[in-house]
Amino acid sequence: MIVSSVATNPDFLGTIALVWCILWWFLVYDSPVQHPRISESEKKYILEAIGDKVNQSATEAKVVPPFRKILTSFPFLAMVILHYGSNWGLYFVMTAAPKFVSSALGFNLTSTGTLSSLPYLARMIFSLIFGAVGDRIVKQNIVSTTFMRKFFCLFSHVVPGLLLIGLGYTGCAPILSVALITFSMGSNGAATLTNLVNHQDLAPNFAGTLYGIANGIGNTAGFVTPLVTAHFTKNGNGFAEWRPVFITGASLYIASAGYFILFGTAETQSWNYVTPVEEEEDKRQNSNSTDTTVTISPKT
Repeated sequence: MIVSSVATNPDFLGTIALVWCILWWFLVYDSPVQHPRISESEKKYILEAIGDKVNQSATEAKVVPPFRKILTSFPFLAMVILHYGSNWGLYFVMTAAPKFVSSALGFNLTSTGTLSSLPYLARMIFSLIFGAVGDRIVKQNIVSTTFMRKFFCLFSHVVPGLLLIGLGYTGCAPILSVALITFSMGSNGAATLTNLVNHQDLAPNFAGTLYGIANGIGNTAGFVTPLVTAHFTKNGNGFAEWRPVFITGASLYIASAGYFILFGTAETQSWNYVTPVEEEEDKRQNSNSTDTTVTISPKT
């Protein structure tokens, strides 16, 4: 209980966040070329791995993301939808699962606090396992990156969705219900191979922008999920009321995966390669400063 109260204390969490920000500020750089503390061999390894997908000039010169092309790109929209489906599951466990465990399963608040941490622990462990598997697949070039992204959607989205459907039919079996919630989140750990990295595939030069847009939209699930849960459970907290909540979450999981499988890709998009603004301005200035020679014929 003491450890739990300290870990959830706002001052403790704020201090951890502040320490992380300070470390990030002094340790992270925009480019391996700019980093003062890595060896030449490390720089060479990173730059060779990046290849021509990231413009090194883009780390020093101002580059405006091609927002029109980004927002009209089917692969990008597929990634956003996939990310939204994943976030829905995360916010369900964060907001609705504790209520379900305490009200529908009859667990006391102390037990609920302990059990609510299991899905996150499972997700962390499974994400490490899936990440290791993905690295091995990429290293051995077994399948294409696009195939791997789509295949692991089965684990990050489809399996969690099916487990949520099963959760609505477990009846008064608290151990089974908690196990399904835990493994649903654990399987979603495969998101480290799908929606959490696809922005790096599509446009390494604008990966931060892409993920910012996707995560901004995905985080709207944080206030939509409680509204949906409240709507279906306003007349009670039995399994009959909770079943539509699970089916809704499962539908979003599976539908978002289906859309990504149809329209998603891991191929780097053409709009990833852009010319820095300074270079564009120089070109315009050069084109406007051409000398014109005027010949005047002598008067006879």
